[in-house]
Amino acid sequence: MAPNMQCFKAKNLNIFVGDIFTLSRALLGNVQAIYDRAALVALPPVMRATYAENLMDISGKAEQLLVTLEYDQSCIAGPPFSVPRQDIHRYYGAEYAINCLESTAVTGGLKGGVPATENVWVLKPE
Repeated sequence: MAPNMQCFKAKNLNIFVGDIFTLSRALLGNVQAIYDRAALVALPPVMRATYAENLMDISGKAEQLLVTLEYDQSCIAGPPFSVPRQDIHRYYGAEYAINCLESTAVTGGLKGGVPATENVWVLKPE
């Protein structure tokens, strides 16, 4: 097991808690799907491409359900950071068919009322 990594197991489900950059495909085994609710938006822009590449590598390019936020980043500092639509295509477009399932305004705005949109994406390997 990777340093400072915990693994919780249930029937047909393993949940790893720790630094994702210390995980390997060998440790994970067969990954059938990824749910990213708050990881990509927690990373500053300089780390996102590395995160996306690492995630694709360790998962064998498993299908993903990805939830992001989009807002005027000049209004507030992250995290959560704004992840513009074009960034999703830049990080994942070469390997996945990308479909935005839903875009919804964040009720009350983000951190004190900054208008924001929550986007839900399905990424399917091509």
